[in-house]
Amino acid sequence: MAGKKTLLLLGGSRYVLPVIRAAHGLGARVITCDYLPGNYGHRFSDGYVNASIVDREAVLAAARAVRADGIMSFAADPGVVSAAYAAECLGLPFQGSYDAVAILQDKARFRGFLRENGFSSPWFFSAGSVPDAMRRADEPRYPVIVKPVDLAGSKGVSRVDAPSGLAGAVGRALSLSLSGRCIVEQFIERRGCSSDSDCFCENGAMTCVSFSSQLFDDKAPNPYVPSGYVMPSQMPAGAQAALASELQRLCDLLHLRSGIFNVETRVAKDGTPYLMEVSPRGGGNRLSELLRRSSGVDLVRAAVQVALGMPAEGVSMPRYQGIWYEHVLHARRDGVFGGLRYAPGFREAHVVGEQVWVRRGERVCSLTGANRSFGTVTLRFDTMRELDGFLAEPDRYMSVEICEGSL
Repeated sequence: MAGKKTLLLLGGSRYVLPVIRAAHGLGARVITCDYLPGNYGHRFSDGYVNASIVDREAVLAAARAVRADGIMSFAADPGVVSAAYAAECLGLPFQGSYDAVAILQDKARFRGFLRENGFSSPWFFSAGSVPDAMRRADEPRYPVIVKPVDLAGSKGVSRVDAPSGLAGAVGRALSLSLSGRCIVEQFIERRGCSSDSDCFCENGAMTCVSFSSQLFDDKAPNPYVPSGYVMPSQMPAGAQAALASELQRLCDLLHLRSGIFNVETRVAKDGTPYLMEVSPRGGGNRLSELLRRSSGVDLVRAAVQVALGMPAEGVSMPRYQGIWYEHVLHARRDGVFGGLRYAPGFREAHVVGEQVWVRRGERVCSLTGANRSFGTVTLRFDTMRELDGFLAEPDRYMSVEICEGSL
């Protein structure tokens, strides 16, 4: 392997496969790292290190051991702070300093930073125990949303409509938090769809800002877990411009550098745009792949390039070609996967990508968090009217069969 650059990639889920392919295409070797040697992604890397990605010293030791030229935590939110720490200790490229990344990755610290610097931000407080939270139970204007401060994928997230429900929601969030802390914040009623998409920064300038229309399944046990994405977004152009400007201001204040960022935004009912989350990693649910399909902009390859100290190529503001929808395969109840069903002619006309990670007859769990999904289907339409017709009755055209017992 002499002469090849080495990328240390934290996490081994199926979402890292595009990163491995991009790195191999650039002539680099990839070492994957997590504490789950059976993870699917490790089959495709050039080596594996067994270490917890939330243990920053273990990640630093792994980076030293493999002589990493770059480090990424792609679609693996828990590893982002460790990656930033190792990169800073070793002088490797990363999207921001360790201190800046630590602010972005802690929901309470991020909300505080936004408030202190004049960004739109929901009212909030953080708590480390149920009693701590209950002492402030009468302060918020309900509803509120309760989240662990350090998890993504809507894990441990609950909406609370009255003080009587706060203790249970806080207890659930704290039980999942890596640091034992949660945030209680004003629930922002949105106008239209919220957005979750990947963006790209080059030397402090946001050169690709994308938006999606993020969809949810209100029949799933956790209705705050995304179940679909549309590109281009239907968010008003003025709101998109305002959010892009605020995102650039955030980059300036935190002195962010080069790399991929997963960005969640929404517009409140009163028209106020909010930066909800900004994380220095690629998003899950194949968001960068959806952007590449819909616009031709390949942020995965660019992210690998800058992580390895190379200039990014082909990054630009997206220009979309057609209407694209990604459906996150999930179950509304625990059961046995019975397969996908399409209406006659629908698959041939609209399906451009299908990834199913379970076999027919395997058990699946209901959608309580993003980690309960089991694949994606990508659809293309010529017009929004076609997509709207599909979304009005999606089960008529495409359905996930979930059965009781065994097949």
